[in-house]
Amino acid sequence: QVQLVESGGGLVQPGGSLRLSCAASVSIFSINAMGWYRQAPGKERELVAVMFSGGITNYADSVKGRFTISRDNAKNTVYLQMNTLKPEDTAVYYCNANFLGNAYWGQGTQVTVSS
Repeated sequence: QVQLVESGGGLVQPGGSLRLSCAASVSIFSINAMGWYRQAPGKERELVAVMFSGGITNYADSVKGRFTISRDNAKNTVYLQMNTLKPEDTAVYYCNANFLGNAYWGQGTQVTVSS
């Protein structure tokens, strides 16, 4: 069982930045992959960024060059640094962990990009 707690969402103006955090209840060394997904109103949940245990990362085309996923092993925390935010980035962002073949989700954190 893995518990994930997200933080860092909020309201930001277009062009601004936010950093999301996802704290895991187990050592992230033992987690195959951790990622961030988002779901906008009326849309399906989509992958934003993922980091595999070997450090390989993958990003959605829409966020490449603007978002960066990283981790702090000592804190069992994964981050999503979001720069140059756009109104279309507005969504609920969810942390995800793939652990022993099971998928675990955080409660979600709202990100709103608006002037």
